[in-house]
Amino acid sequence: KKKFRIEPFRHKVVMDPEYGDRTWKMLEHAIHQIYNQSACKLSYEELYRRAYHMVLHRFGEKLYSGLISAVTLQLNAMCELIEAAHGDSLFLETVNSKWIDHANAMQMIRDMMMYMDRTFIPSMKKSTVYEVGLSLWRDVVILSGTIHSRLLNAVFESISQERNGEVINRSLIRSIVKMMKDLGSSVYADHFERPFLEFSADFYRAESQKFIECSDCPEYMKRVEGRLKEEAERVSQYLEARTEPGIVKVVLKQMISNHMHRLLHIETGLMKMLIDDKFVDMGRMFRLFSNVPDGPSTIRDGMSSLIKAVGKELVADPSNNLMELVESLLELKDKYDKIISVAFNDDKHFRAALNSSFEHFVNLNPRCSEYISLFLDRKLRMGLKEDEIEAVFDKVMALFRYLQEKDVFQKYYKQHLAKRLLSGKRVSDDAETSLIVKLRIECGYQFTSKFEGMFTDLETSMDTMQGFYDAHGSSKLVVKVLATGFWPNLLNVACKLPPQLSALREMFEAYYLGSHAGRRLSWQMNMGSADLRASFRNGRNYELSVSTHQACVLMLFNEAQRLTYREIEQATGISSPSDLKRCLHSLACVKRKDVLRKEPERRDIKEDDRFSVKDEFSSKARKVIIGTAFAQKESEPEKQETRKRVEENRKPHIEAAIVRTMKSRRVLEHNNVVAEVIKQLQPSFLANPGEIKKRIESLIERDFLERDSTDRRVYRYLA
Repeated sequence: KKKFRIEPFRHKVVMDPEYGDRTWKMLEHAIHQIYNQSACKLSYEELYRRAYHMVLHRFGEKLYSGLISAVTLQLNAMCELIEAAHGDSLFLETVNSKWIDHANAMQMIRDMMMYMDRTFIPSMKKSTVYEVGLSLWRDVVILSGTIHSRLLNAVFESISQERNGEVINRSLIRSIVKMMKDLGSSVYADHFERPFLEFSADFYRAESQKFIECSDCPEYMKRVEGRLKEEAERVSQYLEARTEPGIVKVVLKQMISNHMHRLLHIETGLMKMLIDDKFVDMGRMFRLFSNVPDGPSTIRDGMSSLIKAVGKELVADPSNNLMELVESLLELKDKYDKIISVAFNDDKHFRAALNSSFEHFVNLNPRCSEYISLFLDRKLRMGLKEDEIEAVFDKVMALFRYLQEKDVFQKYYKQHLAKRLLSGKRVSDDAETSLIVKLRIECGYQFTSKFEGMFTDLETSMDTMQGFYDAHGSSKLVVKVLATGFWPNLLNVACKLPPQLSALREMFEAYYLGSHAGRRLSWQMNMGSADLRASFRNGRNYELSVSTHQACVLMLFNEAQRLTYREIEQATGISSPSDLKRCLHSLACVKRKDVLRKEPERRDIKEDDRFSVKDEFSSKARKVIIGTAFAQKESEPEKQETRKRVEENRKPHIEAAIVRTMKSRRVLEHNNVVAEVIKQLQPSFLANPGEIKKRIESLIERDFLERDSTDRRVYRYLA
């Protein structure tokens, strides 16, 4: 079966050689008529057919090149009209109207040459008719030297006027900007956006210099914030969205970055805001500075330097007593906690800077550990409400974390806790326990084990006293039997007890030593207390709550009307002159508690003073508490003794850290040993490299370590 096949015509079609020229002349005339806005007289059907036949008969290249020439000719004529416009406003309006005319004309021409757009142009990989129109407008009109510079100057002048508060024709500017965008993203970026940002940089550079000279920092920040809002609105109204990051960066660079350090240190700058708690102004500054390189760190460094300066002044001020110092530190901490939380968006880097600053100046004063312990001692004696004391604990624990010598705090706190427990001046066992729990969480069980042992001792002592009462039936004596391992080494001030008290003591010693063979009792008379019933000649009776030393002094006046200082010293046997003087001062020189009269009358106690009972003594309270002074700061010798004990206690801790390190590493160089030991001991205290070296030498002598035979700075662990 044969296949059916259709063959093309074999004869050659002959085309009129002048057909292309005649047709193009007609189309060229039509383009001229379109640009002259006389298109109503044209037959678009006829024009489309002419263009179609030119492409069909292979005159596409002629049609394409002719289009370019014809449009270029029309645009050159438009250029002359645009350049002839006088004044920026008329110039922009002319550019805009001609652009609209050109765009409309190209749409008509594109419709007229649609067949060429669909066939010839894709096959030849050329630009479409409308794209040709855009390219020609860009190259012939917009980027021509005179029009381009004049166009930018006119647009920028309008924007400048708006920035200065004048009203401009936003729709006209919007049309011009849209035209630049329609010409291509590269045209907008290179020939409008870049010059616009450069112009804006010059504008804001000049404005910032002018405004910073005549306004305070808060007003300047408001001005910058206002400018940023204006630029954001300007972008939304007539600029491209892609321009917003660039203009924001320009504003911030010229108005913030270039003046950061000045804005911190001028009279009304950041330092003044921090001092005066200007939260709103600081928050505005933080938001603005957060958007520039090194902005937050600049504020952070400024805040840190101020905190260090204020803190250093506080801890170095000799006029501050311990309560004022700790209260001031807590207030300073609260102040900057609030500033960081409210103004600085609770930024973690600002928190770290605050902690670093406090750690710096708190450790400048070696007595801060003692002062914080004394502060807690006074608060625990005051009997605050549960929520109040918990708030105080939380604040003080924040200061405690900054201490590098936590073992020094431990030493003082143990002394103060012991005095509270033995004198019966603690107000709440729950409060005491709560603080110990917080310290244990912070520093571990070993840090608080002796504190907890003190409470265990007191409970055991209560059981012992109950057995004593059951055996002897006397409840006049209360003895606290303490184990030396938990309690601090308190100074034992000798004292001769009156016969009544001495008999009770001997009775208890006989009972206790009979029940616990091999033990020895050491009496701490200076830590005891007593309740005395006192009857004065004016007929008034009171119950006096006094220390054991005060009780010994007062009971002397049962047998004598008047006693000298020397007679009291000899009768009581109080071995410490300072203790005796403090005792007599509290009995004779404290207003409304002066049960003794001193001759001569003066505030201090001298060895030639004479004492007698103040018969006219009176008080509104039935029970008079005497000698309840809070714990005082250590004297210089006491401070040196405490420091010496702390240094001695550190030695075994340092040695243990060295052995742990060497046992795990086996062989280690000296500097690495020091670094590792300091790191291990940092939660408790800051180890001295010199002391670490001494402890290493001691361990070498005791055959725990040895030096390497080839390098003496390398140590080896000996199993």
